[in-house]
Amino acid sequence: MSEKQEFLAQSLAYNHIPFPIIIFDQQGLITWFNGHAERIFQLNTETAIGHPFSYMNPEQASLHKQPWETLLESTDPVRFENMEIGLGSTGQSYSTIVTKAFTSHGDRFLLTIYEVDDSVSADSTARELSHLRHGLDDSFMMTYFDQEFLITYANPHFLKLSKWTPKRVLGKPVWQMFHDGEEDLEFVDSILESLKNGQVWNGEAKKATKDGEPYWVDLTAIPMQLSKEDVYYIFLEKDITETKNAQKHLEEIAFIDPITGLANRHRLEQAVAEHVKEGRHFSFLFLDIDRFYTLRDVSDTDTENELLIEFTKRLRMYFSDSLITRAGLHEFALITPLPNWFIEGFLPYLQQHPIYIRGTAVPLTVSGAITKYPEDQQSFIHLIKASYATIKKVKDRGGSAISTLTADDHERLNRKALIEKRLVHALDRKNLQLLYQPQVNLLTGNVESVEALVRWNDDEIGVVTPDELIPIAEESGMIHEIGSFVVETVCSQLRDWKAKGINMRISINSSIREFRDKDMASKLIEQIKATNCDPHSLTIEITEKFALEAEAERPIMQQMNRLNQQGVQFALDDFGTGYASFRYMLLLPISSLKIDRTIIQSITKQEKMQKMINGMIQFGKSLDFQVTAEGVETNDQLELLRVMGCNNIQGYIVSHPMNTEELERWLK
Repeated sequence: MSEKQEFLAQSLAYNHIPFPIIIFDQQGLITWFNGHAERIFQLNTETAIGHPFSYMNPEQASLHKQPWETLLESTDPVRFENMEIGLGSTGQSYSTIVTKAFTSHGDRFLLTIYEVDDSVSADSTARELSHLRHGLDDSFMMTYFDQEFLITYANPHFLKLSKWTPKRVLGKPVWQMFHDGEEDLEFVDSILESLKNGQVWNGEAKKATKDGEPYWVDLTAIPMQLSKEDVYYIFLEKDITETKNAQKHLEEIAFIDPITGLANRHRLEQAVAEHVKEGRHFSFLFLDIDRFYTLRDVSDTDTENELLIEFTKRLRMYFSDSLITRAGLHEFALITPLPNWFIEGFLPYLQQHPIYIRGTAVPLTVSGAITKYPEDQQSFIHLIKASYATIKKVKDRGGSAISTLTADDHERLNRKALIEKRLVHALDRKNLQLLYQPQVNLLTGNVESVEALVRWNDDEIGVVTPDELIPIAEESGMIHEIGSFVVETVCSQLRDWKAKGINMRISINSSIREFRDKDMASKLIEQIKATNCDPHSLTIEITEKFALEAEAERPIMQQMNRLNQQGVQFALDDFGTGYASFRYMLLLPISSLKIDRTIIQSITKQEKMQKMINGMIQFGKSLDFQVTAEGVETNDQLELLRVMGCNNIQGYIVSHPMNTEELERWLK
């Protein structure tokens, strides 16, 4: 080591400056560097000493209009701002470089200080990630999810296509970005399973907008694990809806039913749209083969196909001037100009031209629905819905008939369509209302609980009762929004009553569709905590049909048990009208029964009914269930129930449903 190098190496001042320092000779070659420079620039003595440094040398200085000779001769420090420098294998960063020339033993040297420290590597990585994130944000739909797969961020591209607003989408579960069919939920579960295992998932995915409209994306889902506890997920999406629709369109146009040779449902929808656009009147005939599954069970695949082919031949012979399509496995739809009397003649035609399979006549009949355009319905989807409603009535009467819409059918279908349309606005504008009907303890005479009932009084369609509203909401998928409204309102009401010293339980009605949302229990518990209401004051009423399905679906039972462990109670509503099962009464966390009003109405009319109701009450009490009688309207009914030992009654003899203000006045 030369005297100059030894002198510099022994200089404690240089080694204690908290920045990388490199000293160059007059030729721009490294003569010395401190420990910070060694660590940050990953230098070592053998390869660095006597060699130039890429980020400070005569060529680099000249690029910044500072000749090397000028730097060596300068008596003042010279600053180089925003210089891009390399950090060995850890990437790039930006730094200010300060140079100061000095003389030692008659030679000129250039001391350079780099204003970076040990954190520069992390800063560089953060800068790189920031640039990457902005690039992705500008190019893709991007959403962030937390460890529970709840949305924490959604960029403008996603919001625009999905029709969500930032306020509404934050906190929503990942499942709500997809359709809620069984296959859709299984598909989402497969993605989440990959992410939980630390694997990136990539593929095409069918998603749903806020309004339930489908769209397709090329999805890349990435797990981000910062630490064992700190995990989040990023979804990067490209809209491929147009490509998928074009692909589907070409596939469907090209597809002809291989068994019957008929056009498919897509062609049917297209033909209806053409007729509507041209303003042409027509009859929409929908035919469903009766007891088709029974026919399948007693035959093999070849026989089934032969049956369909022979049936198609008869359709073509009879409806020679009509568009005939195969709309489903055992469903056929026609667009025809023929009058009703001729269409209805197809049934005797089938009897006169029976189908023989291997020499044996097949007892084949059909149920049919005639819906006219534009007199009955004005769109393909409404023609289909009206057809299904009519065929259901025909099959309920035994089948083997072709029917048209009655005046009552028209009114019911039109009202249903209007309710669906207006319900969207009602939910958006919070036009729904909760009324409360008291339940009286027959032993004490006190009102200990109330049932919350959804009421909707629309300016255009008038009052819509729960019996009419809930089935339509379930069919249209809006039951989740109604359920959220009820839960939020009830939890807030329990909190307010507690503050006023009113000790009251509230029971709410729930559907199996709501519990098929895997986050239902979590959201309810979260709402309870947010409003600081007592979960023991909340009861969820379920029907016998709900209980029967819940018994067979383990995830639903798990959600019910989780809520019950928090203090939420469950009541079996409309008891006696459905399919009662001892098994689900043991498996599900049910603590009370509510005997249906239709049964209670007959308690004073039939001795057998009295015995049956008494048996239901004693059965419930034997299982330590609280038993409530619904629809009690007369004193005679009340006294009989009191004698039978019924715990609680609910009905007009106590009170009609009331709003909050009316109920509070009534309680006083």
